[in-house]
Amino acid sequence: MVKELVHDPVVLGIPSALATKEDLSVARDLADTLTFHRETCVGMAANMIGVHKRIIVFADGSNFTAMLNPEIIKKAGMYETEEGCLSLLGGPRKCRRYQTIKVKWQTMDMQVRIKTFTGWTAQIIQHEVDHCDGILI
Repeated sequence: MVKELVHDPVVLGIPSALATKEDLSVARDLADTLTFHRETCVGMAANMIGVHKRIIVFADGSNFTAMLNPEIIKKAGMYETEEGCLSLLGGPRKCRRYQTIKVKWQTMDMQVRIKTFTGWTAQIIQHEVDHCDGILI
């Protein structure tokens, strides 16, 4: 179900709790909401729809990938960039990202995965994991 977006920086600044299998519907709602905003958004975290659980969904090519409890366990190649955010009003803001990251997460089947991501996909994941940690750009 498409959910309304949260724009309150105080609410967005609250770190998220671990997700469980009871939270799978939140991932589906995120995917629906991201699909609705696909022209202006490439990733979303659960707190963007008012749910403080560690769940992100992002565009991965023509598909969406959902990650429960994502954790960046390794990063390399720091660079500075600018990003916008659907939840934050105003234009892009400066931030630091890493070209390559290794992420540990759980799938929608609650299976643990570890994978290395690079480039644009890595940047999207870092932005959304920041949301889970209550960090705003």
